[in-house]
Amino acid sequence: MAETIRTAAQQLVDCLIAQGATHAFCVPGESYLAVLDALHDVQDRIRLITCRHEAGAANMASAYGSLTGRPGLCFVTRGPGATHAAIGVHTARQDSIPMILFIGQVARQDRDREAFQEVDYRQMFGTLAKWVAEVDDPNRMAEYVDRAYAVAMSGRPGPVVLALPEDMLVEPSTGPTFGRVEPAVSAPALSSIEQLKALLAGSMRPLVLLGGSGWSEEGLANLRIFVEANDLPVATTFRRKSLFDNTHPNYAGDLGIGPNPRLAERVKDADLLLVFGSRLSEMTTSGYTLIQPPVPQQRLIHIHPDANELGKVYQPVLSIASSLDEAAHALAAIRVDAAAWAGEAARAHADYQDWIRPVVVGEGVNLAEVMAHLDRTLPHDAILTNGAGNFAAWLHRFYQHRRYRTQLAPTSGAMGYGLPAAIAAKIVHPERTVVCVAGDGDFVMSVQELATAAQYGVNIIVLIANNGVYGTIRMHQSREYPGRVSGTVLANPDFVALGASFGCFAAKVERTEDFAPAFEAAVASNRPAVLELPVSARHIAPGKTLSDL
Repeated sequence: MAETIRTAAQQLVDCLIAQGATHAFCVPGESYLAVLDALHDVQDRIRLITCRHEAGAANMASAYGSLTGRPGLCFVTRGPGATHAAIGVHTARQDSIPMILFIGQVARQDRDREAFQEVDYRQMFGTLAKWVAEVDDPNRMAEYVDRAYAVAMSGRPGPVVLALPEDMLVEPSTGPTFGRVEPAVSAPALSSIEQLKALLAGSMRPLVLLGGSGWSEEGLANLRIFVEANDLPVATTFRRKSLFDNTHPNYAGDLGIGPNPRLAERVKDADLLLVFGSRLSEMTTSGYTLIQPPVPQQRLIHIHPDANELGKVYQPVLSIASSLDEAAHALAAIRVDAAAWAGEAARAHADYQDWIRPVVVGEGVNLAEVMAHLDRTLPHDAILTNGAGNFAAWLHRFYQHRRYRTQLAPTSGAMGYGLPAAIAAKIVHPERTVVCVAGDGDFVMSVQELATAAQYGVNIIVLIANNGVYGTIRMHQSREYPGRVSGTVLANPDFVALGASFGCFAAKVERTEDFAPAFEAAVASNRPAVLELPVSARHIAPGKTLSDL
C-alpha cells in the first residue's frame, strides 16, 4: 500500500494499473479531461483506444471483458456520451460480462440544477448495472475503483458504472492505492455433490446444458472430464458455443433461435438437466417452452455462481451456488453407471452433424457454404463476432468452434455489436484471425468504427450479408402480417466504396464460388477488410424462405 499526493484523476489511473488494466476504450469529453491527461503519462502501460461512437467504445469494453475475464474499461462524457454507451452496459449485463463504465459528470456544486448534460446515473443505470455510484471524495477514489472491480467480477459478472465529477478529478487525493482485486471463489458443498451424483445415477435420459461466463480453460477441461467419464451428451446455451469443442463426440449442438428440432426434442425428453452457468434465458429455452417455468417437467440441477439467480425463474430439485470452475473440479471425480443412456451422446452428436450440413439456396451467395469454408480453413483459435440479425443463424449453425473464447456474440440481441467486438478482439489478440459477420442493417449501426480499425492498424475481416432488409423483423412481419411490408426495407450504400473510403481492402463477392479467393485476398491485404456478400432476402434463414412463413 503506497500513499502519495496526486490528483484524483492520477489516483484513478494508478488504481487501474494496480488492477492490471492494459486497455481502455473511450470517446473523449471535456468532463474528464483530467483522466485523459493522467492516461498520457502511462501510455506504455494502458493503451487508450479512441473510438468514433460511445456505443462502439462500450461494446469494445464488453468484448474485452469477455476475452480476458477482467473488467473492460470504457470512458465517456456526461449526458449524450453516457446515454450512447448504455447499449454496451445492457449487453454486458445480459451477457454476464465484467465491465466498468466511467462517466465524466458535472461539477458537484452544479448538481440538481439540470446543468449542461446533467443526468442522475444512479437512476439511469439502476436496473442495467450491478452497481452505480458517484465518487464525491477524491480521497476515496481507490476504494470505489477496487469495489467496482470486485462487484464486476463477483458472483454473476456484470457492468459497474462510476460517475466522476469533473471538479473532483482535479483535486488532490491522499488516499492509498491498493493491490489487485481477485473475484471471490465459492465451492459446492460435499453434500450437494453427493446429491448430484445420486440424481445422475438414478436418471435415464440426462443432458448437460453448458453456458454462463467466468469459466477458465482448466474449469472447462474438468467439465469435459466429467462429461466423458459419464458418457453424457452436452449442449451449449444461446451464443455460448465456444465453451465446448463442437467437434467433440459428446457435443449435441447449441440452443438458441431456431435450434435443431432433434436437440429441442432431446431437451424436452430429458428426465434430468444438469445446467452449468446459464440463467436459462428466453432464447435458450425457446420462449420458456423447452423448459417451462416455474417447475419444469425435467428434474433440474442448476449450478450458478450467483445464489440470487437460483430459483429466480425455475425451481430446481438441486441448487448449487458455486464458482463454475470449482463446481467442475468437484464433478470431475464423479463416476456413475452410464448404461441407461449408453450411446445417447454419440446419437446426439450424429444429429448435430446432420444439422450442420450446408443447405441449398436458389439465389444469392449461399451463407451456409461460406461458413462451411471458414470452418474448414480458419485457424482453430480464430475469433468470430456478430451482432444481431437473421444472418447470424447461418454463422451459428454452420461454423464449429473448437476453442474457448472464439465466439463474441451478444445474448442481448444487440445490433451493431460485431464490428466493435472484432476490433477489441484483434487489439487483445493481434496474432489471431478475427472475422466479423454482419448483416447490412447491423453493420451500418457501427460502420464508423472502421475508422478506429484503420487508425490503429487493426486488420479484421468484415463479411456483410446484404439482403436489403432488416431480416429478422421481415421474417416476423411475413409470418404475422403476410403481404404487408412496413418499415423493413433498406436503401444501402455502396459497401465496397464505403469500405475503401476508410482505407480498407474492399470487394463484392457476387457468387458463392468466388468467396474463397476473395477471402484470401482480404487476408493478404494486411489491412482491415470488407467483403460484401449479396444474399437473398427470400432465403431468410437456413432452410426457410419467406413464402414458407
